[in-house]
Amino acid sequence: MVSYVSLLLYGVGGIVVAGMALLVAFQERLVYVPVLPGLTKSYPITPARLRLMYEDVWLTSSDGVRLHSWFIKLFPDCRGPTILFFQENAGNIAHRLEMVRIMLQRLQCNVFMLSYRGYGASDGYPSQHGITKDAQAALDHLAQRTDIDTSRIVVFGRSLGGAVGAVLAKNNPDKVAALILENTFTSILDMAGVLLPFLKWFIGGSGSKGLKVLNCLVRSPWSTIDIIGQVRQPILLLSGLHDEMVPPSHMQMLYAKAASHNKQCIFVEFPTGMHMDTWLAGGDHYWRTIKQFMDQNVPENKEYDSHQNDRD
Repeated sequence: MVSYVSLLLYGVGGIVVAGMALLVAFQERLVYVPVLPGLTKSYPITPARLRLMYEDVWLTSSDGVRLHSWFIKLFPDCRGPTILFFQENAGNIAHRLEMVRIMLQRLQCNVFMLSYRGYGASDGYPSQHGITKDAQAALDHLAQRTDIDTSRIVVFGRSLGGAVGAVLAKNNPDKVAALILENTFTSILDMAGVLLPFLKWFIGGSGSKGLKVLNCLVRSPWSTIDIIGQVRQPILLLSGLHDEMVPPSHMQMLYAKAASHNKQCIFVEFPTGMHMDTWLAGGDHYWRTIKQFMDQNVPENKEYDSHQNDRD
């Protein structure tokens, strides 16, 4: 009887260890989803389909990866702010074009959309280290352009994009004027326990219970909760209270951490917003909230307008 129990325990233990090993080995495939199920990696549409003026921009990250992006303008001499948009996880930038079309109209801005490495037409394979370099390449490109007001670059990140954007804003206080986060998680470590509950005993963030024995093996922790308190620019946090992917408590914790270090921090909730549709569910209130935030924190640059008039 004892031997059978021992064999059973060893068997269960072996399965658990093997399962953990597979999770660690294939974690990037679990974290990053460049292709939606049933679809291809290619773009289903381009901005031209929505009659948007755009420029194909090809960048090279600091480690040599070739990246694709779209720079979209409302009209050729638009002097409004420029939003550097970092998308949520699943799919590519083409799946966000309808939202961006409305963003241009409602915010009177330019939008730069980056395809992370491994997403869309970009080369490479996604990782936290690599995507951080990709984001920096996009910002450096915008900072060197002469057809925009480089003092009015706003980083806007949704979900995974919020984690990317927070790191970029923290690292570039002189290039990023403001930061907007929507439905962003506190960390991948915390999300592991949400999506795979049994993992919460082995992986977790600073406030979680459990042994956390696998934390050191996670290659893409995206610990936004640790980064957000170091961001000094104005921050707007947008939270859909019906978010079915990221618990709204994550956004509440991000706000608490940010507000404790930054007086220029605003938190707005949208009662019917889900993970991917808060921009739709929020309606006019959603866009007016962002417009007011940008008007107050990224005001019109009279010196830039004067310089542009002289050039014209």
